[in-house]
Amino acid sequence: MVALLGAMTLVLVAVAPWVLPVAAGGKNLKSYQKVEVDIIDDNFILQWNRSDESLRSVTFSFDYQKSGTDNWIKLPGCQNITSTKCNFSSVKLNVYEEIKLRIRAEKENTSSWYEVDPFTPYNKAQIGPPEVHLEAEDKAIMINISPPGTKNSVMWALDGSGFRYSLVIWKNSSSGEEEIENIYSIHKIYKLLPETTYCLKVKAALPMAWKVGIYGPVYCIKTTVENKLPPPENIQVSVQNESYVLKWDYAYANVTFQVQWLHAFLKRNPVNHSYKWKQMPNCENVKTTQCVFPQNIFPKGIYFLRVQASDGNNTSFWSEEIKFDTEIQAFLLPPVLKVRSTSDSLHIYIGAPEQSGSKPVNQDYPLTYEIIFWENTSNAERKIFKEKTDFIVPNLKPLTVYCVKARAHTMDEKWNKSSAFGDVVFVKTKPVFL
Repeated sequence: MVALLGAMTLVLVAVAPWVLPVAAGGKNLKSYQKVEVDIIDDNFILQWNRSDESLRSVTFSFDYQKSGTDNWIKLPGCQNITSTKCNFSSVKLNVYEEIKLRIRAEKENTSSWYEVDPFTPYNKAQIGPPEVHLEAEDKAIMINISPPGTKNSVMWALDGSGFRYSLVIWKNSSSGEEEIENIYSIHKIYKLLPETTYCLKVKAALPMAWKVGIYGPVYCIKTTVENKLPPPENIQVSVQNESYVLKWDYAYANVTFQVQWLHAFLKRNPVNHSYKWKQMPNCENVKTTQCVFPQNIFPKGIYFLRVQASDGNNTSFWSEEIKFDTEIQAFLLPPVLKVRSTSDSLHIYIGAPEQSGSKPVNQDYPLTYEIIFWENTSNAERKIFKEKTDFIVPNLKPLTVYCVKARAHTMDEKWNKSSAFGDVVFVKTKPVFL
C-alpha cells in the first residue's frame, strides 16, 4: 500500500535568474530567487530568497493566472513587497484548478517576469493542526475535535466528514506515551486514573486524499475526583429468539439502569452529536443487569450503545460505548455442540445454529470458539479457545459427568462481536476397560 503523505513543507521552486539594470553607468545586477509556495489549510504564503546584498532596496511583485485564461492578474497582498514574504490568502481561488504565478523585481527599472511552476492548491495544501476541547470525568476524558481550517474553510469544504484523527496521550508525570489512531471528531478515552493530569496532542488526516497533517499544541486536563457510582462494565449484546439481550456487570446493589443508543454514522459528522442519543425501549429504570428489546426496533445498520447507573441520589458516568452491528449480531448465534466421550477424553464437534436458517457463519466470517467445561460436582471451570470445529479434550477422569458450553467470537477486529453461550451439554466419560 502506498504510504500516506506525511506532514512536510510544500515547496514549489522557481530559480529565477533575472538581470536588473541600475543607474546609468552602473553594471547590471543578477539575482537568483528560490520561490516557495507554502499552503496550510486556507493560508497561502509565498517566500523567496534574496541572494544579492546589493538588491536590498529592490521590491518584488507577483501576478497570477487562472487555468484556461491568458490574462495575468496582480496578486493581492504581493505587490511592491520590500521583504521576502507575502500572504495571498485573500484571493478567491478554485482550489481544485491549476494556477500560475510569476515574479519580478523592481528598483529604478523592472526585471523580466519569471514564472513559478504551475500548481493546484488542493494538491499542495498541508493539513494544519485541529482545535481540541477537553472535558474530564473521573476515569475518562471526552475529546471534541474541530476540523482543520476556518469555520468557512474553502480548502476543506468538501472534506469535513472525511477527516480522521490520531492522538498521543500521556500522564503529565510520566514519559510513557500511548498512540490512538483513526478516531472521529468526538472521542472518549476510558480506563484513566482519578485526579490525574493527562496531556495529549492531536493531528488530522484525510485518508482518501493521502494527506496527513501535523500535530497541534499540547492540551492538558486533570481528571475529577472518583465518582460515588462507577459506570457499568463489560456490556455485551446477544440474540434470543426475536429479541436482543443486553447484559452488563455491576458490583453495587439497589440501583437502576438506563440504556441509550446512537446511529454510528453520526460519529462521522464533525458537529456535536451528544443530544442525538436516544432512550432504548424497555431499558429505562431497569433493576437488573440486563434488558431485552425487540430486533425490529433497529433497521439494518451499525449503532453505539451505552449504559448508566443511578441510586436515586447519585448517577454514574456513562459506560464505555460498544459498537452494535445488526447484521453481524443477527446471525452470530450460539454454536451447537455434539460431544462424545471416552474414558479419559471428550470429542467435541461444533456446528452452526440450526435455527439460523442460513449457511454457517464461518463461511464468511472466521470465528474462534470459547469452550468452557467443568465437572458436574465442581465449580472449577476450565476454558479453552479453538478455531477448529472438531477437536479432543484429553486427560479427563473416567466415569465423571462433565458440563460443556461454548460461544463464538468473530476474529475480525472490525466487528469484535461475540455470541451468547449455547445450551450446556452434559456428558459422562466411560469406564476404563482393562
